[in-house]
This record gives sequence, C-alpha cells and structure tokens, in this order.
Amino acid sequence: MPGKRLTVVVTRRLLERVETRLSELFDAKLRPDDTPMTRDEMIAATRDADVLVPTITDEIDAPFLAAIGDRLKLIANYGAGVDHIDVATARQRGILVSNTPGVLTEDTADMTMALILAVTRRIPEGLAVMQKGEWEGWAPNAFLGGRVGGRRLGILGMGRIGQAVARRARAFGMQIHYHNRKRLRPEIEEELEATYWDSLDQMIARVDVLSVNCPHTPSTFHLMNARRLKLMKPQAVLVNTSRGEVVDENALTRMLRAGEIAGAGLDVYEHGTDINPRLRELRNVVLLPHMGSATEEGRLEMGEKVLLNIKTFDDGHRPPDQVVPGML
Repeated sequence: MPGKRLTVVVTRRLLERVETRLSELFDAKLRPDDTPMTRDEMIAATRDADVLVPTITDEIDAPFLAAIGDRLKLIANYGAGVDHIDVATARQRGILVSNTPGVLTEDTADMTMALILAVTRRIPEGLAVMQKGEWEGWAPNAFLGGRVGGRRLGILGMGRIGQAVARRARAFGMQIHYHNRKRLRPEIEEELEATYWDSLDQMIARVDVLSVNCPHTPSTFHLMNARRLKLMKPQAVLVNTSRGEVVDENALTRMLRAGEIAGAGLDVYEHGTDINPRLRELRNVVLLPHMGSATEEGRLEMGEKVLLNIKTFDDGHRPPDQVVPGML
C-alpha cells in the first residue's frame, strides 16, 4: 500500500519497545491498559484495521471473521500457538495468518524442567511452610521427594520444545523416551539418547514423568484422556506446558485425588482461567499462571517477529512466519 501506513490494531499491552516500534512504522492502535478486549470491542476495532495483532486470549473464529467486514488482510498473532484462530476460514476470506515460532523454545523448556523438579521435590510445600513461619527445623523424614536422575521421562511431542526439554533432562540424568507423529532422524535420536515409541499407550505405561509438549489440534484434543491417564504408573508425574486441551482435566483431577497418579505440574488449563477448584486444593499439584513464555527476552523476540511479519507483508511479500491450514 504505497504512501499509506497500515492500520494495525493490537489487542493487548505489549513491551514498550515493541509498541514504540509499531507506532513508528504503522498507524498503530494500542491498548491503553492490559485488559482483554471484549468480543464486541475487538470486532469494532478490527473493522477499521488492515492488520490485527491478537494474543492467545482472543478467539478469532468464523463468526468473528464474518462480522469484521473485508478490510482486514493480515492476522499477525503475538504467539506461536494459533488454535484460537480459524486459519482455514481466514484463508477463505483472503486474510493471511502469521505467528511467532521458535522464540519461546528455551523458555518453555526451562519451565518444564522447573515443574518436574517442583513436583518431584515438593518445592511448593516447603515454600508454603517457610512463608507461614511453621518450619521447626530439619527432620530425616520431612518433605521427602524423589530423585530425578535415573527416572524415565516420556515426552509427548518431540518438536523444538520437546527436544529442548530432552537436552535439559539428559543433563539431570533422566532417560529420554518420546512419542511423536514422525520419528526423529537417527542422528538426533543418538544425540538425545532418546527411545522412540510408536505406541503412545506403551510409552505412557513405562515412564516415571510424562511431559506434554504437543500442540492442540483436533487430533490431540484430550489425547491424554481418562483411559490413557489410567495407564500411567501410580508413582508417575504429569507435566503440561503446552496446551491444556490435550489433557482431560477432570479425569486428571479425579486420579490425582484418588492417588492413582503421584502428582502434576501444570502451566496451562483446559478451560483457561476456569480451573477445576478441586485441582487447586491438591498438595501434589503445582499450578502456574501460564508462565512458560514469561521472560522479557522471549516477549521481545515475539514482538520482533510480529514486526517483521507485518513489515514484510507491507512490502508486498509473504510473511516469513505465515501459517497455512496444511501446517496444522
């Protein structure tokens, strides 16, 4: 669009450096405070936009796309996951979709290991005692957890993040097992010392810690359902830093309460902020508020990718991180 600045609507507050650059390059409509737009607010704002920059909290479904008119040409998502966007309908309406892949790999892998350690070593329980001033001194049998070295880690989804988790877990002495849509190349398996399982059921039954690192798609919804959760060892731990919808949260809660699974570390939830209250009460569960990507470095790199995707589109080229339905 020569001579005309793109109108870019941003649905949430981003890092100041990112917002400043957006304002320098485009006619940026920034959010004055860090609260989500209502659906009606977002529809109204998007009708006058060339580019929309949403986040994971914004549902861009077919009715939304039908309500916004024909001006919008690019959805430059601030985040890697796009399961909140109806990519197929957007494509049919001539709207491109881009995301920010790769930049959160290390941060999410760090958080996965943090949750594994937090659950197996009962760190939140110790922290709670200290914060309440109830600690009465060291005791031989107090807060006994388990050593992670030597345990079998099963990784569900061996993409960039899954492999980064495997590298960290190897440094802790864990044995790596994985299930993936496609088997890794032999040289990567050798580097990670990873054992591939074609059968997810067989892997689940053998591992001590299960890390969920696959995206949410129609084929992965409730992939960890009640039947599969029952295959896990009673001493096993489940950690999820991917998408909440992959795990049947109610079934997981029932099994944790019954002692059929030893513990869980969760950073994502099936129904967003509407978390099963019985899950909150459990001492063998560590719950975090979707902090896996929460580093300044990661959020800045996400913003830089958004900027690059919009600028490349503005220059008449295909955004480097364009998402198409066949990729999902």
